[in-house]
Order: sequence, then C-alpha cells, then structure tokens
Amino acid sequence: MPAAEPTSDDVLRADRALVADVLGGVPGAFETLVRAHQGLCWHVIDRMVRHPEDTRELCQEAFLRVHQALHQYRGESALKSWIAQVAWSVAKRHLERRRIPLADVPDDGDGLSLAERVADGFDLEQATSDDEIAARLHAAMDRLPPLQRTLLTLYHLEELSIGEISGITGLAEGTIKSHLFRSRKLLRALLDPLQGVFAA
Repeated sequence: MPAAEPTSDDVLRADRALVADVLGGVPGAFETLVRAHQGLCWHVIDRMVRHPEDTRELCQEAFLRVHQALHQYRGESALKSWIAQVAWSVAKRHLERRRIPLADVPDDGDGLSLAERVADGFDLEQATSDDEIAARLHAAMDRLPPLQRTLLTLYHLEELSIGEISGITGLAEGTIKSHLFRSRKLLRALLDPLQGVFAA
C-alpha cells in the first residue's frame, strides 16, 4: 500500500520548521530550502522570460529576496506558494523593464461559463508523456505570451490550485480560468494534427 500523501497541515508544519531553521542560522537550512524549491522557481521564471541566462540570474535574485524577506513568511500558506510569488514578481518586473507585454488578451472575464473554462478535455500531463509530443507541446507553449504559458505550467505541471495561482499572481480566479481556457484552445489548434494529445 502506498504511503499516505502528506496533508496540508503536515506541509505547513514542515515549512514553518524549515523557515525557523533558516532564520535561526542552522547550517545548511537555506540550502535545503533552495534545493526543495529551485525547480518551481525556475519553472515560473523560465516560462515568463524564456531566456536561460536571464532565468539563471533572476532565480538567483529571487532566492536572494526570499532570504532577505523570509522573516515575513507567516506560515499561513505553503512555502512553495510564497516562493513562487517572489519568483513571479521578479520575472514580471524583468518583463516590464524590457517592455515585454505579459499577455495579449484582456484581463477581464470573457463571458465563458465556468465549465467551458475548465472542463475542456485538455490533459497537459498526458500530452507530455510522449517525448516527441512533449517537445512539440513545449515549442507550442513558447509561442504563447508569458502569462499564458506560466499559468499553464503552474496549473498543469506544478499542479497548483486556481486559488494558489491567484495568490501567486494577484489575478482574480475567473481571470486565471479564462486565460487557461484561451491558452488550451490555442494549444489545441497548434497540436491538433498529433494523435492522442487530447482527451476524448
């Protein structure tokens, strides 16, 4: 029988303990924090900026900010969400400095029903299970604006909830659902010739 998944309370307790160790100067504690969350930080920033050198520098900047502001973490939400929020903020500021638009669709609702926004039959995890399809999928995602490809990554690959993504990005939940729907629709148009990418 597989081990039970840790509950959100377990995660928060572990997060608080790790933060207390970092703030208390326990040797290796901050390195442990970085190792645990560097993948998420990289995903957020890389999906936003799509430039390896910039991503590397911005990840370093993000963890520097995490270290400087860690005393502000209250332990009310998962540490990964708090760190993703820092990464999002660093990447967003980078795009603003470069005058790169975050999105090419309006930030308000578009009249889509909730069912149309979420239950559209797109399975990004399944789509990435085949190497060739995964390569074409990621190439297609790169053609999306920074906001859309980042939201897709957070929702489908990092498996964060709409609420968590809202906390990270500051966007309304309905806006996030609308962006996800539009993004999946664009991906479907780009990838429709491939068999087995989309659920029936």
